[in-house]
Amino acid sequence: MIETLIESTPLLLAGVFVFGLIIGSFLNVVILRVPPLLEHDWRCQCQELLQLKPDEDERPPGIVMDRSKCPDCGHHIRAIENIPVLSFLVLRGKCAACKARISSRYPLVELTTAILFAVTIWHFGPNLQGLSALFLTAFLIALAGIDADHQLLPDNMTLPLLWAGILLNLWGVHTDLASSVMGAIAGYLALWSVYHLFRLLTGKEGMGYGDFKLLAALGAWMGWQMLPLVILLSSVVGAVFGLLLMSTGKMQRDNPMPFGPFIAAAGWIALIWGEQIISRYTGSGVFG
Repeated sequence: MIETLIESTPLLLAGVFVFGLIIGSFLNVVILRVPPLLEHDWRCQCQELLQLKPDEDERPPGIVMDRSKCPDCGHHIRAIENIPVLSFLVLRGKCAACKARISSRYPLVELTTAILFAVTIWHFGPNLQGLSALFLTAFLIALAGIDADHQLLPDNMTLPLLWAGILLNLWGVHTDLASSVMGAIAGYLALWSVYHLFRLLTGKEGMGYGDFKLLAALGAWMGWQMLPLVILLSSVVGAVFGLLLMSTGKMQRDNPMPFGPFIAAAGWIALIWGEQIISRYTGSGVFG
């Protein structure tokens, strides 16, 4: 059964697509629940440090064990109501109990994950490279969603991602070990330098430390050679997106805009097509 699935490209991609829908549903939970859990833990740590009486607030729902429920009426989502994309369509985007509208972002994240998973396996194949690339893709989607909502790239996600990249590249899965270590160092220092230069010139903070760590993680996965491409893509797309938001009045000039989603998107593009893009432009003389 498994051999047949692997040998048949359409069946393989269909299976990965369905798997991506399931993982996308889980990533929705991660995006929604990780920030409140972190804030609760930080508050508890501060109260302990300052020797204050702990709040009596309940700990927010965990990522795995606690069931999902409607934020409006508290209705616990049944398994039949939690089928990726399909349940949203059947319920017409509304809670089965109170008919409150369900955010369209849930099926969007599920579909995005499924499509990116299918493209990733189509590119790498069903091997260690492909499986590890799925792992990276899932992390990037979750981090992009969290940063878009809260302008937060949690250390408990970016740092394990960085170490996972170095660990995999002990065996040269995506690049050699030296390029991986140099990528982690260069990725962090590149944005760290931009951050401090911008603050020196303007007195303002242009980005957060989480951005440094995310770029360092991408460098650890793909090597320092991919960092110029990631920085260029994320900067251009971020600038265009920001200008579009300002031109439509949806964002003021002084409002901060999360940079993590653009780094994550650029990192995924570099993961899949980075070598072809670099080869094309270096071959055409654009970079030399």
